[in-house]
Amino acid sequence: MFTTAYLDLPPLQSAVGTVQLPGSKSISNRVLLLAGLAEGETLVHDILESEDTHVMLQALRQLGCEITQPDARTLRVRGLGGQLAVKQASLFLGNAGTAMRPLTAALALLTARQGGQMELSGVPRMHERPIADLVDALRALGCTIEDLGQPGYPPLRLSGPCALKLDQAVRVRGDVSSQFLTALLLAFPLLSSDAQSTQDLVIEVTGELISKPYIEITLQLLARFGVTVQRDEQWRRFVIPAGSRYRSPGSIYVEGDASSASYFVALGAMAAVEQPLRIEGVGAQSVQGDIRFVEAAQAMGAQVELGPNWIEVRRGLWPLRALDLDCNHIPDAAMTLAVMALFADGPSRLRNIASWRVKETDRLSAMATELRRLGAQVEEGPDWLQIQPLSQWRAAAIHTYDDHRMAMCFSLAALNGIRAGAPQAAGLPVRILDPKCVAKTFPDYFETLFGVVRTHAQDIPVITIDGPTASGKGTLAHEVADALGYQVLDSGALYRVTGLAATRAGLDLSDGEAVAALVPSLQLRFVAGEIWLGEEEVSAALREEATGLMASQVAVHPPVREALTALQHSFRRLPGLVADGRDMGTALFPQADLKVFLTASASTRADRRHKQLISKGISANIESLRADLEARDARDQNRSSSPTRAAADALLLDNSAQTIEQSRDLVLTWWQERRPFPAA
Repeated sequence: MFTTAYLDLPPLQSAVGTVQLPGSKSISNRVLLLAGLAEGETLVHDILESEDTHVMLQALRQLGCEITQPDARTLRVRGLGGQLAVKQASLFLGNAGTAMRPLTAALALLTARQGGQMELSGVPRMHERPIADLVDALRALGCTIEDLGQPGYPPLRLSGPCALKLDQAVRVRGDVSSQFLTALLLAFPLLSSDAQSTQDLVIEVTGELISKPYIEITLQLLARFGVTVQRDEQWRRFVIPAGSRYRSPGSIYVEGDASSASYFVALGAMAAVEQPLRIEGVGAQSVQGDIRFVEAAQAMGAQVELGPNWIEVRRGLWPLRALDLDCNHIPDAAMTLAVMALFADGPSRLRNIASWRVKETDRLSAMATELRRLGAQVEEGPDWLQIQPLSQWRAAAIHTYDDHRMAMCFSLAALNGIRAGAPQAAGLPVRILDPKCVAKTFPDYFETLFGVVRTHAQDIPVITIDGPTASGKGTLAHEVADALGYQVLDSGALYRVTGLAATRAGLDLSDGEAVAALVPSLQLRFVAGEIWLGEEEVSAALREEATGLMASQVAVHPPVREALTALQHSFRRLPGLVADGRDMGTALFPQADLKVFLTASASTRADRRHKQLISKGISANIESLRADLEARDARDQNRSSSPTRAAADALLLDNSAQTIEQSRDLVLTWWQERRPFPAA
């Protein structure tokens, strides 16, 4: 998962491959709550790993649910059977509406019947998301709910016991958010199962119910847990029969997230040309309303084929066909259409999207603002957007407003290099601010995106950091890469691995041809900062002084350097690369966007190495370390093949008196000065 302050996306050109979707957020949190309230034990398979599900799980644990994980893709939830195991708790629910709304309803009814006091709060944005319509409905029923902040918004305090009025229908507005009705539907069976309950419970919806497909998900999941809700054809009246009670289905699977599928359906519609982009985890049998995004993509010209649990999509018409669509049935996925509209053949209009205003941010306003940053002409109404296609794009830094869908939608703007039906090299990069916000529903979104998109190699940015032994270039490279979300190439590690493997194989390190012949057979893996040679983790062995000497010996041979060149070039992958070594800017990546030559005095480097060895309990003599470093410097600077020297256009950085943080920040400043983005 990217945790950087921003992520720069180079111009993307095409897409190919297969995407495995994460579990649906809407289904995941509904299932977790139902399993937590039900009688018995439920095995929940393929649950979404995200911030929203984490806060729901934490809340359920605080309420006394026993939750274990028998394997990586399964949770075992022992339900409460409709009984409060804890009578007092303070629940922090982040910015998860799928946790805040249903827990408010469920706990309001449980405390009313069984007594207790619960406080529910979230992040500042959650305290700006209205909940008054749900609270008003619960208060009308007789629940005691206290506003702890601004009336009509979280945080809330729920307390009881108190008398409930069950002899009349409970009314709730349906034209602001379908989550209010879902919350009541999920909570009411807790009253129906009460021994005191002898009558049906009725919920009536006032106003036009929006997002009906999400209510359909709720009704289907209720049925899986033993509660069959009756509704009329107008979606105005819902009846929970007396005696309904939650019972575990034993095992339940969470299907892939149809809203998340929309980004890849759009990607295929614009960039999959030679073969379809395949999306697995959701398909024709999906219970999610957002699967109908496929229909909108087809209306814009995409070629789509659906299977029971998969979608294949590729470009049909180009440019895309403009769209005028009532988006009430796909409120979340409709955001993706707003970015697709930039690639259409005329103005597109998205209607009936007022619910965008009460989501993680005011999405209607946010979408209009960020589309304009790219150069688009956008008209914004109370519940609609009209978007003109773009021909003159701007490099833009996109604000995400801590909203996962803003980040994912606008990643598609990096396809702006596609012109007249064919990729061009003149595309512009797109900067996504705060990319980590995708953790709400799709923590690995950008990694998944980079696994299927393609771009010109020259468009993938490269920063090189060269310098002599023990100058700290490896540490600096990792710091810079972590800040930017880029790949890292530690070329010195490759030479160390080669020297180590050759020595273990009994080769003469002076025989360059023999060592070079070994390189193609090296089974190298770089995992979370660790280096593996076959099945052995060799990171510690590579840091030993003896291994460093081996690397220096094999690096002088042109055949070895040639054998490792292709391997090093393969590290130039999206979204970018930070490469450290001795000849990255001169030989391997001479066209790098930024070249840094890192230096420090021999005495400073010897002192750093001495402290490093002593901290590991390894005795060392600082004078001999300095002599060894100076000898290596001379050997590396005077070798005939790719000697260690600064590229003519490299920026010199002497870090003798700098901390690693100061060096990192200076390199990032240099990098910012070379990027095309206007001030955010």
